[in-house]
Amino acid sequence: MERKQKYNITLLVFLAAVLFNFSCTDDRAEELKSINYERLFSPIRIEAFVINRTDARLNWTHNKDVESYSLELFADDSLSFTGTPERSYNEVTEDQLPYYIRELDGETRYSVRIKSVTAGRTESKWSAITFKTGTENIFQPFQNGDVEATAVTLRWIPGRTLTTITLEPGGITHQVTSAEIAEGSATIEGLTDETNYTVTLKNGTKTRGILTFMTLVDIGNAIPVHPEDDFAALLAAANDGDAFALFPGTYGTTSKFVVNKSVEIKGVYPFNPPVLNGYISLEEGAGLLLKDLVLDGTGLAEGNQSVVFNTASVSYGDLKIEGCEVKNYVKGLYYLNVVSEVNSITINNCLIHNIECNGGDFMDSRTGAIRTITLSNSTIYNSVLARDLIRYDDKSSSFPGITSKIIVNHNTLYGVANSGKRLLYIRFKGTEISFTNNIVAETTAIFSNQSSTSVPVFGNNNYFNAPGLFTGGSTSSLIFDDSASSENPGFMNVSDGNFTVTNELLKAKGTGDPRWVQ
Repeated sequence: MERKQKYNITLLVFLAAVLFNFSCTDDRAEELKSINYERLFSPIRIEAFVINRTDARLNWTHNKDVESYSLELFADDSLSFTGTPERSYNEVTEDQLPYYIRELDGETRYSVRIKSVTAGRTESKWSAITFKTGTENIFQPFQNGDVEATAVTLRWIPGRTLTTITLEPGGITHQVTSAEIAEGSATIEGLTDETNYTVTLKNGTKTRGILTFMTLVDIGNAIPVHPEDDFAALLAAANDGDAFALFPGTYGTTSKFVVNKSVEIKGVYPFNPPVLNGYISLEEGAGLLLKDLVLDGTGLAEGNQSVVFNTASVSYGDLKIEGCEVKNYVKGLYYLNVVSEVNSITINNCLIHNIECNGGDFMDSRTGAIRTITLSNSTIYNSVLARDLIRYDDKSSSFPGITSKIIVNHNTLYGVANSGKRLLYIRFKGTEISFTNNIVAETTAIFSNQSSTSVPVFGNNNYFNAPGLFTGGSTSSLIFDDSASSENPGFMNVSDGNFTVTNELLKAKGTGDPRWVQ
């Protein structure tokens, strides 16, 4: 009898456990099917980008249960949200994302908070993010004649309030008048020729614009040259250190300009640059600065690169091509096919187009050594149609102890090195490479298929319709840059050579040639 009672008790306990477990399991299933939170979830994954210096681009993950969002903006705030918001925005809907807040103050820390709203539901708690606007820039472009050798006329948006204008070097301070504010311009004199100045517009303590410019050549410090002069003869008679100031006009007719001394050749007026119709034969280890010129290869029968290094067994100085337009050369930009060393080659702030590269590569070194190659702040288009952008063959055995550097930074490269050619055909042993802040668009190019090409330091690049630069886009390339974005730059008018970027994210990041992302 006692055993039977124990059995019955055990059975009852077992049945109770089963019924309890079934009941709980069933309840849980019912609960998951009918889950319904009365309060909305707060917005998540909020991002804030400052674009155009003083505009904010806000984005977050939309919740399908949310009808709209409310935003509150606080100035000079760090997520404390005290006092009255500077701006409020209600009924922001999904189709308005990303959401833009325009015309904020420059150099100001802002905080914004966002909540979800749906009729019949409790509003969510706030989600928040903070950001700081950049330095405002109300400068207007220079007009022809604004920059002189010893004076400058500065222009800004008329009516915008300013108190002072400062220029460095020299500690120059100009007190802005009410008439100048209304006009949006002021002329400042007493500057030094061929000097890089930084101008700062101030309204009290707030900066409203920063601009850099270089004053023009003071002809008193240079050899003036006019189109009717025999420029080739002047070069032949030059001394080391001479500077030639070229007035507007065309120099040479498919000419060979021999440079065998370290000299400077500059345009007097950057807004009306002189044209050198020919190519530069750089000889006897000379150095050369070409500034504010048009280099035009139209009609050339020989040379057919804009600069050719022609003397073997010497050490060249620096070659600098600054602020120039280079066009209509068949073979390339420069050519080094002699056993000589070049200290540096710098191409900066240039517009380069219609250089076909038929029979040569764009930047082409076959038998020489170059300590530093820099391509910066420049735009290249309608060029490098079926060859490599930078070629640097390995002659390191002829130059023991040289470590070369290649810097490619803040350029816009459109349609270059197509047909699967290389941006970096670099075989000179030990060469260090950086490739940063560039836009590369509309090309089937790859970086390199050479094991001797070092993997570059990459950063803040954007490749649009350039699949070979990403992993999986080429079976031949050995180098890829998956850190880059692939945004459409929205170039303004490619057919007219206008590569102004309309994509606000790329503008905010400052990617590409700076002239197009201001």
